[in-house]
Amino acid sequence: MPPAASLVAYLLSAVLAVLGLVFVVGAQGLVARIVVGVILLLAAAALAALPRLRPQQINVKQTLDLPGQVTLKAMPCANCGSNLRKDDISIKNGAAYADCPHCGTSYELEEAPLW
Repeated sequence: MPPAASLVAYLLSAVLAVLGLVFVVGAQGLVARIVVGVILLLAAAALAALPRLRPQQINVKQTLDLPGQVTLKAMPCANCGSNLRKDDISIKNGAAYADCPHCGTSYELEEAPLW
């Protein structure tokens, strides 16, 4: 949760807690006021715990399954011309990148037009 949203959640939680205490302390024997006060206090506790919750990190693994017999052609580095291995190619943010071990260049692979 962003810091600004956390601050708003904590401030709103404090307001709800104060209102809940006012209802419980000023109930004067009325069950409805006690119930409303307890509900406000529970809402304040839940809202205070909300910024501490963190979303789970999701790891996505992309694989390429090619049908039939597939042969790999030699792929030269765009910078130095040395041959790249299959381990030098990686997928980052949905795009194919080449990391040349010889010259250290990293670049996005682009498919040449067929025409």
